[in-house]
Amino acid sequence: MESLFETAAHCLTTCETEEKLRLAGQTAQAWRDGLLSLDYKDEPEPIGEPGHPDRPVLVAPDKVPKRGLGTIEGLSALVHAMAHIEFNAINLAWDAVYRFRDLPEQFYSDWVKVAEEEAYHFQLLRTRLNELGTDYGEFTAHNGLWDMAKRTAFDPMVRMALVPRVLEARGLDVTPGIIKRLRHAGDEKTVAVLEIILHDEVEHVAIGSRWFKYFCQQRGLDSEQTFRELISQYFTRPMSGPFDYAARQKAGFTITELKALECMEISAENCGKTPSNRS
Repeated sequence: MESLFETAAHCLTTCETEEKLRLAGQTAQAWRDGLLSLDYKDEPEPIGEPGHPDRPVLVAPDKVPKRGLGTIEGLSALVHAMAHIEFNAINLAWDAVYRFRDLPEQFYSDWVKVAEEEAYHFQLLRTRLNELGTDYGEFTAHNGLWDMAKRTAFDPMVRMALVPRVLEARGLDVTPGIIKRLRHAGDEKTVAVLEIILHDEVEHVAIGSRWFKYFCQQRGLDSEQTFRELISQYFTRPMSGPFDYAARQKAGFTITELKALECMEISAENCGKTPSNRS
């Protein structure tokens, strides 16, 4: 029987976009059908760059041009940026499956499911790009998500805390506002896509929350304190707010954790005061 870890490595390293999407669906189905094992002979390779096409050209985050939504180009750039996030998220999910070994079977089921859904999200956004007269790769993009994946490759607890619960969770905060702006502009096609993605991403962040807390429990750590310590250690700049309390609580955040995020957003002397009622 083929190993899930070998298959996940193939999914991760494949560069061609259509093949990566095909493999995501095929591997997820094979896992559900019981055709892949959790046996392995070799330890995971040190983390490097995942498979991705030659385009988009990757630049530093501050070098990605900012465009408004008032033009087709601006809308296309926004959709492209979100498509790139989803493409990275496919690789992130496969890396979690491939890299972290000897964990409960449900861990792998969860992240295989995430990989398949991220591929679906990417395809929805790519279709929308095609409707707008462009395609994935036609704009520049940055690699911030994968940079954090490399920094957290040594420990699944740290990965769960900082990638799903910090970087990917940011989408729970900003997507409702983007949907509102697009709806005001009359772009119901893009709104429909983003509503699907937002619904699924709440569960994806919740999966990260569940496994982060699982690892903390296994190690006898207080999850709230550990989360605060990790974000303080890895993020030296203030956290970006506001935070969508309702969505984040659905995704497994506690009020204490949300207050800790707000303390990182505001000045230190204001920490401990009652947080704003954000939504």
